[in-house]
Amino acid sequence: MATVRKRLGGVSYEHPVGFWIGVTLITAGMIMQLPMFYAARHMHYRLAGMPVTNEMLAGMAIMLGGLGITAYSLFPRSRPVRPELSGVAIAPLDDARIGPAHVALLVVMAIAVTIDGMKPAALAFVAPGAELEYHLRGPLNPMAHALPIGLYPLSGIIGTMTGSFVWGLLGDRIGRRASILLAAALFISSSTCGVMPRYWINLVSCFVMGLAAGGMLPIGFSLLSETVPKRHRGWMMLVIGSNIVTAYILVSWLAATWASPAHFGWRLLWLVSLPTGVLLIGLNRWIPESPRFLLCQGRDDEARAVMRRYGAVIAEKAPDPLAGAASPAGPAGGTGLAGRAGLAGLTGLTGLTGSRQLVSKPFLGLTAAIVLLAFGIGATQYGFQQWMPSNLVLLGFSSLSSSTLLRNAAVFGFPLTLPVALLYHLWGSKKTALCVTMIIGAALGTFVLLGNAAAAHRDVLYLLLIVPVWGVNILNAILAAYTAEVYPTVIRARGSGLSAGSTKAGGVLILTLAVVAFAAPSIRLTAAFAAVPLLLAVITLVAFGPETRQKRLEDITAEELRTLTPLAAPDAAPASLSAPPPGVG
Repeated sequence: MATVRKRLGGVSYEHPVGFWIGVTLITAGMIMQLPMFYAARHMHYRLAGMPVTNEMLAGMAIMLGGLGITAYSLFPRSRPVRPELSGVAIAPLDDARIGPAHVALLVVMAIAVTIDGMKPAALAFVAPGAELEYHLRGPLNPMAHALPIGLYPLSGIIGTMTGSFVWGLLGDRIGRRASILLAAALFISSSTCGVMPRYWINLVSCFVMGLAAGGMLPIGFSLLSETVPKRHRGWMMLVIGSNIVTAYILVSWLAATWASPAHFGWRLLWLVSLPTGVLLIGLNRWIPESPRFLLCQGRDDEARAVMRRYGAVIAEKAPDPLAGAASPAGPAGGTGLAGRAGLAGLTGLTGLTGSRQLVSKPFLGLTAAIVLLAFGIGATQYGFQQWMPSNLVLLGFSSLSSSTLLRNAAVFGFPLTLPVALLYHLWGSKKTALCVTMIIGAALGTFVLLGNAAAAHRDVLYLLLIVPVWGVNILNAILAAYTAEVYPTVIRARGSGLSAGSTKAGGVLILTLAVVAFAAPSIRLTAAFAAVPLLLAVITLVAFGPETRQKRLEDITAEELRTLTPLAAPDAAPASLSAPPPGVG
């Protein structure tokens, strides 16, 4: 009965006992690896060259076994997907008042996004310390006959790119909640990156870290967009997404203080994944499943329970075979045009299923705009930001002062997050995205013109860094929120995963170039590499991006489908599709 109550409250596991056994084994396996780190305290926590102990090997084996058990415990039993048989209207969820359950979800997701953002943000700050400890070739050791340091961030970014695509598929397959919990379990195991004594093992564990970090953000935003009331959806998601900036501030603070060579060293930036991952698992009771996902799975009883939890008055509707997979309910919560056009547009008319819908009409142009924008963000984050600490050291700044400079740039820009969130809410998602993109493009263009000369005047450098350091993180939040609104429920996680994966693809390309060149790209090159796709994104977004401001998700889908065929247009739809059955809608 306890399991049933949890399931009906939206806080469910397919195998609860297996889940907690798996998480316990992962945590215990990671703790077994920490004595080696502590043993190196007299060497300033430098582990390079030390042997891998039997205790470490046993801990890794236990951890891998725990991951397998956790994954098994979260995968659902096979169920027939029959959304057309749903008898629950979704409209009351959009019209509900903000209550304690909404606040709890927002707080927990803010923590989750912060924890997630700390992983890729740390790559820029661990590179100098790892380069010196392993004697790698890079900006600080340009003549070393060794592997390049660029392989380190490259492995992490390839992991995050892969994780974004994989978690997008998982989010639509096993659910938003289960995907988030699986990512949190990987967070705990990825902290092993901080105790690996050999560079090649670091590369493997860093890839695993990337897998976990790549999935959390897109799935979290999919859950939020499908749960919070429509009139508050935009600004809430943007405020939550701004915690990417918080993650950067925390990582840069740790890098300048406790993770400095005088204290615990660069490895601490990876070890924090252990307590933060455990924290996220402990908060999971406030992360229910998305009611829209449950309705698409035909799990009406669970959807009703979640909607009651969020203060929605349950409204029943007659099941309708034409109420599309893209839309459990029409604009008014019934089976009107939005739901019927959704099924016609996504299956009967396109003939495509799954991920292929993202690159077919009516979503092809929209997907192109999102991918270009994501690529530009990734080139800024993992190109311009990634190599900025090393470039500043080359220009005469100390490692500590460069970390402090970047931290201050993020802190100075952080108060601008609230005005941008209000713009998203009051002015519109599309206009806000275009405005922020053009401002970042202008700042990057200035760096292209100035090059290394930008470091000659610290005040000017502070001002210029605020825009790409803070601005690109808030733009990433805008893109994540926007992507979670513009795709239908059945492919929303896939669309969000594609967006997040494309962000990492920009980083993969520029980091690959850095590895081939065995050196950090210059300030001018990284700025130019990011500015070009952002300019192209502005053009395509103007042409194909819909406005989502305070609209129901189902209405956004219906408007997009009207561009596909007259079948979806109100004045051209046949009577059998344009009007709901008597007593419905």
